[in-house]
Amino acid sequence: MKTIKVAGVPEHFNMPWHICIENESFKNGGIEVNWKDVPEGTGAMCKALRAGEIDVAVILTEGVTRDIINGNKSKIIQEYIGSPLIWGIHVAAKSPYKNVQDLEGTKAAISREGSGSHLMAYVNAQHRNWNLDELRFEIVHNLDGAVEALTNDRAQYFMWEHFTTKPLVDDNTFRLVADCPTPWPCFVIAAREEFIQENPEALQKMLKVLNAETRDFKLKKNIDQKLSEGYGQKLEDIRKWLDLTRWSQQQISENEMENVQKNLAMLNLIEEKKAFNELTHSF
Repeated sequence: MKTIKVAGVPEHFNMPWHICIENESFKNGGIEVNWKDVPEGTGAMCKALRAGEIDVAVILTEGVTRDIINGNKSKIIQEYIGSPLIWGIHVAAKSPYKNVQDLEGTKAAISREGSGSHLMAYVNAQHRNWNLDELRFEIVHNLDGAVEALTNDRAQYFMWEHFTTKPLVDDNTFRLVADCPTPWPCFVIAAREEFIQENPEALQKMLKVLNAETRDFKLKKNIDQKLSEGYGQKLEDIRKWLDLTRWSQQQISENEMENVQKNLAMLNLIEEKKAFNELTHSF
């Protein structure tokens, strides 16, 4: 039985993977999936793909697209979340900054270079007509690092998924000043090219099992309660998030990939665009 090493963030988006593992759906489908939580996010997963430490990543679309263009020998094998990610823009609860325009010229906390929090700081700045050359960053690695950095004023704002960060807003650690949705589908599934070439059938089995789980995921009995308990979030917040979220069972479209690359190029985050088949693999 082929083992596939899969990594993703420890967030509510990925519960379908854990259900498939717990229910032994992958095993029943003829494969073993070993899951690794990567709280540091997309930048860390790109590094792990490059190093061959993982075979597959459930990863932010813009981050992995940029890294593939920059030499990561991986390809997107499927869209995972077809809806945008809602990035909350957060400041410390006692921060003097009251709205997002006040943050122009201040320092953004990011998990690491090339991460979603890094790239979306550019997207947000471009939306607000800030000077991109004047953006400044403090690497904080994860959510705990962001709390420490904002509390001690080493950075002034932090962009992270709205609902994941909501408990820190509720307990007055952070204050939400605005939201910034991604202008593209937010999560894709990427795999190392070598693994794709050597194990196409195993990857197809994995996607078949996963897609069967995600297709009716929102209709599962008490799934809102399970998500609320599993990720320490209020039931009302989970229900709002479920309404906004759409799991996909298809490859990402060529138009969406063109949109991602167009935005990355406009922000000077990539030096060239790649053809659709250089970024993706369809079975």
